[in-house]
Amino acid sequence: MNPRSSAWPLALLFAGLVVYASFYPFTGWRVQGVAPLAFLHAPLPQYWTGFDVVANLVGYAPLGFLLALALLRSGWPRAAWPLAVCFSALLSLAVEALQNYLPMRVPSNVDFALNATGGLAGASTAWVLERLGGVRRWSQFRADWFDPGAHGGLVLLALWPLALLYPVSVPFGLGQVAERLEAGLRRLLAETPFLEWLPLRAQVPEPLSPLAEALCVALCLLAPLLMGYADLRSVLRRLIFACLLFLCAVATASLSSALTYGPSHAWSWFNLPAGMGVVLAMLVALALLALPRRVCTVAMLLSLAVSLSLLNRAPVSPYFAQSLEVWEQGRFIRFHGLSQWLGWLWPFAALVFGVQAVLRPPAGR
Repeated sequence: MNPRSSAWPLALLFAGLVVYASFYPFTGWRVQGVAPLAFLHAPLPQYWTGFDVVANLVGYAPLGFLLALALLRSGWPRAAWPLAVCFSALLSLAVEALQNYLPMRVPSNVDFALNATGGLAGASTAWVLERLGGVRRWSQFRADWFDPGAHGGLVLLALWPLALLYPVSVPFGLGQVAERLEAGLRRLLAETPFLEWLPLRAQVPEPLSPLAEALCVALCLLAPLLMGYADLRSVLRRLIFACLLFLCAVATASLSSALTYGPSHAWSWFNLPAGMGVVLAMLVALALLALPRRVCTVAMLLSLAVSLSLLNRAPVSPYFAQSLEVWEQGRFIRFHGLSQWLGWLWPFAALVFGVQAVLRPPAGR
């Protein structure tokens, strides 16, 4: 029995993200006079692409896997597979039915079948892993590698690569929200006396210098690294984790560039300041291998605070605006709102998590 399994919050978060991506941008709701489930016996769609097939399969496979894994680790071995499969299928059915009322969405029996198949594949994978002893081995691996209280940190670390997929103005620079927040408040308070109360910037901010950008890149990498350090049990495990985190960061940044500009531009994010920042983060990661866990959390909070301050004092680059146009149109429209919210909110969720961890009394007291 493991009620503190990270699979539960990950499964619930993924279900919420699937719903968000399916209904984004949540505008134009209307009634067409069509029965909600009429799409089930409608003719097969005439136009579909390989991307649509893969997206619908892959979109629900992690949900089925995480639900089945959470149920297995919570002591429900017999009900895990059918419950995970049924929930995935029912969620897809509800989403497709509600898409009747959105102008930018077209409900499809093929999408429903692919979503249900993805959930089935994910739940079956978890069931097979459990039969082969994979779930037990993972529980033992987690007990050997991570602190018993490691829970929220693992969830945030699992979401970090997904947040990096959305285009960012500075490599790995999550949480750059000041400019959009200011523009939103301007629109909200337009023609009201409260507009004068806002601390609006009088002039366009100066771009980050190459040295400041390199420092920002380093701090943005150190934040998740120190979060992991705070939960790991030994120096050797921290070293392995650091290597994996840097490989994941570079691979995700390259994947984001490839999705935005094309495979030939996968390394367009890697300039001199970015390279300097990555190298600096690696050196600091080695220097902090033996840092006490509580101090790691404090250092993570400092990294987040300084990096957010640097990012939100800098303007958005013109190349960033161009990359957003690619994501806000075409095939990435389903993932636009989902990934942008992850990119905006991840650092602030990490700040809340870090403050709670620092204020929590030490174990054994």
